Amino acid sequence: MKDAMSSSPASPENIIAFQGEPGANSHIACHEAFPDMVELPCATFEDVFSAISEGKARLAMLPIENSVAGRVADIHHLLPDSSLYIVGEHFLRVRHQLLGVKGASLGDLKTIQSHVMALGQCRKVIRELGLTPVVAADTAGSAREIANAGDKSRAAIASELAAGIYDLDILKRDIEDAAHNTTRFLIMAKEPNDAEPEEGPVITSFIFRVRNVPAALYKALGGFATNGVNMTKLESYQLEGTFSASQFYADIEGHPASRNVRLALEELEFFTTELKILGIYKSHPYRRELAASGR
Repeated sequence: MKDAMSSSPASPENIIAFQGEPGANSHIACHEAFPDMVELPCATFEDVFSAISEGKARLAMLPIENSVAGRVADIHHLLPDSSLYIVGEHFLRVRHQLLGVKGASLGDLKTIQSHVMALGQCRKVIRELGLTPVVAADTAGSAREIANAGDKSRAAIASELAAGIYDLDILKRDIEDAAHNTTRFLIMAKEPNDAEPEEGPVITSFIFRVRNVPAALYKALGGFATNGVNMTKLESYQLEGTFSASQFYADIEGHPASRNVRLALEELEFFTTELKILGIYKSHPYRRELAASGR
C-alpha cells in the first residue's frame, strides 16, 4: 500500500484520504477499492473533508455504518455541511485481530484498547478474557500506542496490516463477534459524478427535513411505497441540540431520472423544508450478494 505521508509526492488527483492511521480498516478499504491510488491518513473526519475541499486529495473513504455496531454517528452530522458529494460505496469485511507486544501471551493481558466501534464488535472475546476495554480514537493508532508502550499487559484490537506495520504479535485471530461483520464506506469527492440510469443498479442518497406538522414523516415517505421505490436506509438525528427538529438521511434504490423515483421525490419534497441529493452512484456488488443469499 502506498502512503502519501511516507512516499514520494503524488498528484492530488491520485490521492484518497481516510480517517485514521496507517493500518486502519479505512486504509484497507482504500486499497481494496482503489489499489492504484496513494492513501492519505488524516487525524479526524473533519481533516478528511478539508483534504478534499483544499485539493490535497481527490477522493475520501468514510465509514458510515457497520453490520454489528450500527451507524458511525459523526458522519451523519458532518455530511450535510461538507459540500462534498457521494460518488460511490464500498463494503469491507472487517476482521479484527487481538494484538500484543512481542513475547506477550493472552494470560499477560489486563486491558484492551481500540476504537469504540471495534470494541463493540468484539464484546465476546473481551468478556471471555476478562479484559478492561479502553476507548481510543483509532484501531491502528491503538496498535501504535501499544507497540510504543512495550507493556505485555496491554493489547489492541486492530487489523493484520496494523500488526505488520507496528511489529506486534497476533495473540488471537478474527475475534469479531459475527462472521458477517462488514462496514459500509462512502466514497466522496468535491464534484458530483452521478451514475447514469443505464449503468445498472443505482443508489440515490439524500438528506431532508420534514415540515413541523402531524404525521409529516409518514406522509413524506408514502410516495416511496406507492411508487414501488425501495428505501434501504433511513436515519434520523437531532439538529442544533434540540429535541424538536430532526434531519433524516436516506438511501433508496433507483435513479431520480426514472419515473417512479422522480414521483416519490416530488411527493417527499411537498412535505419537506429541505431536500438535498448527496449522490447518485452505482450499487456495490455486495448488495447483490446479500440479496442472493437471502440476508
